[in-house]
Amino acid sequence: MDAKVRYELEFPVNSSPQLLYQYISTPSGLQEWFADNVNSRGEFFTFIWDDVEENARLASKKTGEKVKFKWVDADKKDTDYYFELRILEDEITKDVSLMVVDYAVEDELEESKLLWENQISDLKHVIGSI
Repeated sequence: MDAKVRYELEFPVNSSPQLLYQYISTPSGLQEWFADNVNSRGEFFTFIWDDVEENARLASKKTGEKVKFKWVDADKKDTDYYFELRILEDEITKDVSLMVVDYAVEDELEESKLLWENQISDLKHVIGSI
């Protein structure tokens, strides 16, 4: 398996941090923009795209600020990879943005970034932040 590289993307989002957090931390919120279907059992989440299932463990969360999902293997053991969604709010302007931390194989990096841009665009439509 090719090693993956870590990357970060930041997207301005016209939303309150509290509303945005609901869409990045709950199965129903994530299902509206991130995956076709999202199920959770305790700390384990199943993300379904088309007919492909990927499993992750909610590794950490800070209410109103961030969530971090570690991808797990078939035995529910953590892999080396994760994705994190972090809400940033400018102290002065109160502008809100969403920081995405993810991993991709180097020759799929641009494709992965485009996928996030499309997904965040969907998120903005869902919360009325266009």
